[in-house]
Amino acid sequence: TGGMDNFVEAAKALRGEPHGRHLGYVFSNAWVLQIVESMSLALMVDPKGDQEIIVAQEKMKVTLEDWIPKILAAQEPDGYLHTAYTLRDPGYIPRAAGSATWETRWQPEQRRAHEGYVAGYFLEAAIAHHSYTQGRDTRLYDAAKRLADCWDENIGPGKIYWWDGHQGIKMGLIKFARYVNDIEGQGSGDRYIDLAKFLADNRDGGSHYDQSHVPVQQQYEAVGHAVRATYSYAGMAGIATETGDNDYYGAVMSLWDNIVNKKYYVTGGIGSGETAEGFGPDYSLRHNAYCEACSSCGLMFFQHNMNATYHDAKYVDLLEETMYNALLGSLDLEGKNFYYTNPLTQGNLRYPWHRCPCCVGNISRTLLMIPTWSYQKSDDAVYVNLFIGGAVNIEDVAGTDLEMVQETDYPWSGNISVTVNPESPAEFTVYVRVPDRTTSELYMPEPEVSGFTSFRLNNEPYQPKVEKGYAVITRRWEEGDRIEMELPMEPQRVISDERVEANRGMIALRYGPLVYNVERFDNKNIDRPIGDAPLSPEWRGDMLNGVMTIKGQWADGDPLLAIPNYARTNRVDGTGDQRPVESRVWILKN
Repeated sequence: TGGMDNFVEAAKALRGEPHGRHLGYVFSNAWVLQIVESMSLALMVDPKGDQEIIVAQEKMKVTLEDWIPKILAAQEPDGYLHTAYTLRDPGYIPRAAGSATWETRWQPEQRRAHEGYVAGYFLEAAIAHHSYTQGRDTRLYDAAKRLADCWDENIGPGKIYWWDGHQGIKMGLIKFARYVNDIEGQGSGDRYIDLAKFLADNRDGGSHYDQSHVPVQQQYEAVGHAVRATYSYAGMAGIATETGDNDYYGAVMSLWDNIVNKKYYVTGGIGSGETAEGFGPDYSLRHNAYCEACSSCGLMFFQHNMNATYHDAKYVDLLEETMYNALLGSLDLEGKNFYYTNPLTQGNLRYPWHRCPCCVGNISRTLLMIPTWSYQKSDDAVYVNLFIGGAVNIEDVAGTDLEMVQETDYPWSGNISVTVNPESPAEFTVYVRVPDRTTSELYMPEPEVSGFTSFRLNNEPYQPKVEKGYAVITRRWEEGDRIEMELPMEPQRVISDERVEANRGMIALRYGPLVYNVERFDNKNIDRPIGDAPLSPEWRGDMLNGVMTIKGQWADGDPLLAIPNYARTNRVDGTGDQRPVESRVWILKN
């Protein structure tokens, strides 16, 4: 409710025509903008002749051409864009007693009106669309600049003192500033960085719920709504990188440590749900978790920004863990249904839609960002972060463009090859991530699996030095130079920190980056303890679109079979109710 309709009605209002009221949530614009970004990202994928992808992309092009003029027609003359404001719906706008309803923008009583949340998505959608069209279509980009300029002209020192209740605007401003600097020259977008910092600096005197209880530089514990929190922390990491502010560096490191080592689920999810859609106390990680799919997206944004700041592979280890287990686990195998929440014990089917489908567009845009996160670059280096087969073009590394071609069936095996194809020979460094499976102090995997089994360069043994979790290869690269690495892969038992009460006397199973579930579909009784027999991986091409299972024994001698967490609850019990069988991550120890 209230998707494109609100843009159409807002445009009528701006033209002085009769119009309908605002429909749905005050932030419903965000869902349209998320999908604009997702379609733009999807259109950058080379279909390689795949007819299904080609047909889908043609439909996306038609949709964008229909939607973009409608969205732009709803933009206020000064660049502001939020249809709930334009249509002035009093039913959804929080207000102070006795005050007028949203007669003025950026008012304290309207922090929950999601002005910044929606604006941030518009900025990110514009970046994706401008990139997809390679700058040939500037409609959304120009509109995004007008929107960002509108905010900058009205908010700041000597202007409006304000901060946003849902922190998407700071992520959007930092990302947009970097993009404008790339497109128009360094310094062109710096005012948006200043605005992002101003909005962050103002947070004080509010509530834990939206992380405004104390100044952000004094926030050291993750609290409140988990999606808002991760958006805030991702923005703070970007501000730290762009400004060099030591207080921001200290805060984001403390917040990261608190999340990862005290409030982090073994699946890479966050948010126990003991507060509204958010974090509980340290070490309080009940299995009936909230773990909203959107918070998995937000955590990945945070880890990505931390990696961009510190170039430390541990952030990608964690991003990968969240991607494979929490984010992919929110979708069914067909990609048609999803979980809004992702507890570690599950017995319900995913659903196609619901009243607040904020996660739907967020999941799609996040998954479509993965190719751009698989590699990062600096002026004289390329970082191989994620192990996903495919080819990616990277511009301007040591004065040349290059193609990175990766071949692998990871995470099913640890065999990875990367071919480096520069347009012209050049000397630069390639950093290849060497995963560390001990991602959080909360969880101790046994046996320890780390490092690499073998490493070869152009088919010759090579012993790279490892810095911050990356194998480092510096040389003059020529077309066809090939890196081959084999990672050790074997099943692990994971034991939890005893301070996590919910996990006492239990273990989880893991293989590579994948956390596993046991389901009643494969095991008649999952309430009994696991045995001590060795665990072994077994490929099952006939199961769940092909998965690596883990085989073991229950303590009573019955065979145990575990499947990856992302593949859970995709099978029903065959009864008339067609309900999925019960699935769980944590198993009783013998």
